[in-house]
Amino acid sequence: MEKTNKIIVGISIGDINGIGTEVILKTFEDKRMLEFCTPVIFGSNKVISFHKKALNLNNSIHGIQSLDKIVHGKINLLNIWKEDVKVELGKITPEGGKYALKSLSMAIKALKNDTINVLLTAPINKENIQSKEFNFPGHTEFLENELEGESLMILMCEDLRIGLITGHVPVSKVTELITPELIKKKVNIMHQSLKRDFSINKPKIAILGLNPHCGDKGVMGKEDDDIIRPTIAEIKKTGKMIFGPYAADGFFGSKTYEQFDGVLAMYHDQGLAPFKALSFGNGVNFTAGLNRIRTSPDHGTGFDIAGKNKANVESFKEALFSSIKIYRIRKENIELESNTLKSK
Repeated sequence: MEKTNKIIVGISIGDINGIGTEVILKTFEDKRMLEFCTPVIFGSNKVISFHKKALNLNNSIHGIQSLDKIVHGKINLLNIWKEDVKVELGKITPEGGKYALKSLSMAIKALKNDTINVLLTAPINKENIQSKEFNFPGHTEFLENELEGESLMILMCEDLRIGLITGHVPVSKVTELITPELIKKKVNIMHQSLKRDFSINKPKIAILGLNPHCGDKGVMGKEDDDIIRPTIAEIKKTGKMIFGPYAADGFFGSKTYEQFDGVLAMYHDQGLAPFKALSFGNGVNFTAGLNRIRTSPDHGTGFDIAGKNKANVESFKEALFSSIKIYRIRKENIELESNTLKSK
């Protein structure tokens, strides 16, 4: 593999029956994209060729059998299976999950071995990917199990970053999971990521309340007063700029989020519903807190439009650019920290 300063972006193809391959191929239709990075798709020639034919796309793909054969300036495809696999566009099938996992596992292995610099994941189906190897509610939890560190799902766009205190868990379990320890842990991950990955020296973080109107002094729940407020007060004593709790409806309705570098929502839909309403089509899912960088688009497998040439590529492109930017910022900050320690 030739030496270059280009960042190598490993790409898992997601569910082979969804829009993952479409957004990947369409992203790199513009050859100028290859000036920003070197993509490596983890999949197979046969599956990629099927999608190209179905979508009438003409991307030139450079097939490789090992990662030391990567060629910069080309769309590299690492062939990780040779068998014929039936692609059934728009359908949830066992094969869709099996080969999504093969692609993801090989990409993570390359990420751990530093043969790729960042990981960009196309959408999976959380039902058909379940297996002995993948017994997780989503990418985030699987990555935390495979990599070092503790994860925080952050959905982000140009002026908004929302992290989740609890992630892929049933609403019925949210209340029992909200503890001072969990809140502190997620605040610390977001605080560190805002500094290390976004170069925000003094991050301002807002925390949303759990109950409607933050409980209205116990009328609609006591968790905000008994757990969240005291924990925020305790965190503030460490010098972190933490504010809240804020009632989610007024917080987003009044655009108060614009005053903060990061926002922590108590549960999945409390954060993702307003985020997608504000930014759908341009949002990025970033897994913060781990020792490697992974991003993804903010949409799912899109089975309803798979193979119809209707998928919007903007979110995938934003995820690509975000991974490159975060990688460069983190690398620079790690080097600065290292030089500071040496000078002492």
